[in-house]
Amino acid sequence: MSSFENGSPLRVLVVGCGNMGASHAFAYHSLDGFEICGIVSTGKSKEVLNEKLGGGYALFSDYDTALRETKPDAVCISTYPDTHEDFAIKALESGAHVFIEKPLADTVEGAKRVVEAAKTAGKKVVVGYILRVHPSWERFVAEAQNLGKPLVMRMNLNQQSHGYMWGVHRNLMKSLSPIVDCGVHYIDVMCQMTRSKPLRVNAIGARLTEDIPAGNYNYGQLQIWFEDGSVGWYEAGWGPMISETAFFVKDVIGPKGSVSIVAKDAGGTGKSSSVEAHTKTESIRVHYADLNDQDEFVKEDSWINLEDEPDHQELCNREQRYFLNAVREDFDLTDHLQDAVTSLQIAFACDESVKTGRTVDLV
Repeated sequence: MSSFENGSPLRVLVVGCGNMGASHAFAYHSLDGFEICGIVSTGKSKEVLNEKLGGGYALFSDYDTALRETKPDAVCISTYPDTHEDFAIKALESGAHVFIEKPLADTVEGAKRVVEAAKTAGKKVVVGYILRVHPSWERFVAEAQNLGKPLVMRMNLNQQSHGYMWGVHRNLMKSLSPIVDCGVHYIDVMCQMTRSKPLRVNAIGARLTEDIPAGNYNYGQLQIWFEDGSVGWYEAGWGPMISETAFFVKDVIGPKGSVSIVAKDAGGTGKSSSVEAHTKTESIRVHYADLNDQDEFVKEDSWINLEDEPDHQELCNREQRYFLNAVREDFDLTDHLQDAVTSLQIAFACDESVKTGRTVDLV
C-alpha cells in the first residue's frame, strides 16, 4: 500500500506551466489532499510559476528526468497536444495516475493507446473537460434534454486573439486546428445532450493568414448528424482578424422550445480572447414552444441565474477535486475516457472533411 493510500497527500508532478498548467498548479498548491513534487517546462515559465506559488518547488526542464527523480503519485499534463500521448503513457507506465488537458492525444489512435495504457497500469486518467464541472453548463445540458428530440445545437467560440494569446494560438496550430482543439469541448456537450450515436460530419475551413504553420487553417465550422435526428454545428476562429460580432453562441432548439446561454459579459466588446469569459454563463434563458388556440405563447421565457458561478480558477479546483476523488474512491472512468475518445474522433473527422471537401461517415 502506498503512502498516499494511507492518507498522505497525492504527490503531483506538474508538466506545462501555461494558462491551464498554472491554474492546475494553484489548485494543487491550495487544496488539501495534494502536494506538488516538481514543476516541468522547457522554458522560463516554471520559474515564473514557482515564484507565484511562493517558491521552493523542484524545477525540471526535462520530463523524463523529472518523472524518474520525483517518482510522483500523479502527473498533470498541460503541455501542447503533440506531447500528450507520450507523456501520459510514460506516466502510467511509471505507476502514476494522470490528469491531462484535452485533447487526450493528437490522434484518435494515440488517444486509444492512452486509454489502453491506463487499463494495463490500473491507474486513473481524467481528461480536462472543464465544462463538465461547471454547474451552469451541467444545467444547460439538463435543460436541453427536456426539449424533446431531435435537437438542433448551435454553438461557437471565435477569438480575436492578439499579443500573448495569438502566440498561444499559433503554437497550438502547430498540432491542431481551432475546431479540433476547442471543438472537443462543445462536441462533448452535444454528445451529452443527445446521448445518441454520431453518424457523420461535414466541415469547412479557411486559412486567413500565412502567420500559421503550412497546411493548417485558423477558421473552421463543423456540422454533426446524430442517429436520433439531432444536428449540431460549431464554429471556431483564432487570430487578430476574427470578428467579435456574435462570437459567443450557445443555443439548443427542440420540439418543446429552446434553451440558451446568455453571456452578457462575454458578449461584450474585447472579451473574445479572455479565457475567464469563455466559461462564464451569467444566465440561462429557457423558451417554451407551447401555444394557445390563438397560436400565442402560453408561458413567458424563464431565466435561470445560478448563484454558483465559479471563476476559471475555481473550475480548475473542481476538476482537481474530481481527480482526487476518482483516485481515492476508485471511480470507474470507462465512460469518461470513451467520451473523450469519441469527441476527439468526431473532431478529427471534421478536420478530414475540411481538408477533403467531403462528408465523413463515423459508422
